[in-house]
Amino acid sequence: MLPDRFAVLSDIHGNLPALQAVLADMHARGVQHALNLGDILSGPLWPTETADLLMGLNLPTVAGNHERQLLACQQRPGGPSDQYAYEQTSPLQRAWLASLPRALQLGDVQLTHGTPHSDLQYLLDDIAAANLVPASTATVAGRLGPSAATLVLCGHSHMPRILQLPGGPLLLNPGSVGLPAYEDHDGGYHRVQTGVPHASYAIVERVAGGWQLQLLRIVYDWSLAAQQALRNGRPDWAAWLQSGMVPNAGPDIDVHTSD
Repeated sequence: MLPDRFAVLSDIHGNLPALQAVLADMHARGVQHALNLGDILSGPLWPTETADLLMGLNLPTVAGNHERQLLACQQRPGGPSDQYAYEQTSPLQRAWLASLPRALQLGDVQLTHGTPHSDLQYLLDDIAAANLVPASTATVAGRLGPSAATLVLCGHSHMPRILQLPGGPLLLNPGSVGLPAYEDHDGGYHRVQTGVPHASYAIVERVAGGWQLQLLRIVYDWSLAAQQALRNGRPDWAAWLQSGMVPNAGPDIDVHTSD
């Protein structure tokens, strides 16, 4: 049973100092429980240490596309972000990833990484002119499908979003704890830019008449994360982490989701 007040984390991508800052912030606000919406370790940062921390916390967690892609590296080499995380993690840590469900229903709260039908589809966003824009209410309702939930939690796009479906659930994407910008070509080339390097998460509280939400941007040492990305040969990640923007955007350079 979920408490009436909890935090929602997503898209950590092995960014240990960002995760530690978010956990410290939620505890300072008196929040003791959190949910995790996937894309946990992949990236050129601290996959091993991030896995150790999260396994100890044992949060309710769903798998994202990068859990699937990381585990597929056992059969064939993956993109650089997934391959690096695969090589750095232990068999025990990968077994933990393999045990995660693709979706969870906790009472009237539904957890999914992308949509209930695809870990690669954005639930609350569309691609327009190579950028993400909010999807229409009708589009979101069609992607979600029938749901008995009053609150639906999703990640994947790294863009904080809130949408109330008329006569349906409230939908929340808390943004990304660990990666505020990226490029991708799934669904056509596009870039995601939050415009700030902060770690993002949300606090949710059940109140009379519905749900009360806080979207939060947390300061942490993003220069440290950028330096780690550079040490591991990823200047693209370093730039994204430092600014929350995609400099020198173009369709021919390495991308995030297909990594």
